[in-house]
Amino acid sequence: MGNLADRIEAYLKKILEEADEGFVILQRGVLAGEFSCAPSQINYVLGTRFTVERGYLVESRRGGGGYLRIIRLGWNHEGQFQNIIRQLIGNQLTYERALGLLSRLLEEEVISRREAAIIRTVVHPESLENDVIDSDLLRAHIMKRILTTLSREDLS
Repeated sequence: MGNLADRIEAYLKKILEEADEGFVILQRGVLAGEFSCAPSQINYVLGTRFTVERGYLVESRRGGGGYLRIIRLGWNHEGQFQNIIRQLIGNQLTYERALGLLSRLLEEEVISRREAAIIRTVVHPESLENDVIDSDLLRAHIMKRILTTLSREDLS
């Protein structure tokens, strides 16, 4: 099945799906042992594939009794994920972070592949090239408006 990072990601997503609480608690060393890799490889997967933009919170405690807690943020009527994302977007949003957010919206089936393609085009650096307005600032504003619209549509 692909490279080590892909296998670790798939494993973590699988156990998160099976978790009734919406989170899992693991030990980095034990997980690294299961995949015969260095703990830094686990850190890499968590840092690149389990980001807030993709709908995850990762709490980490190092040392003897250390653990990893991976929490999957839900797209629900309470708006937990939407509120966190709006706060994290702030006043600027890079294209890479926007793509991470789109990936999660697709995964949650909040948007279709076609809608994701349209949004990707709108927030692409070439679409936002402008000498007057900061592209990251404009991208953040656009994504906040999209999330607001999706939240309203989700409640109807």
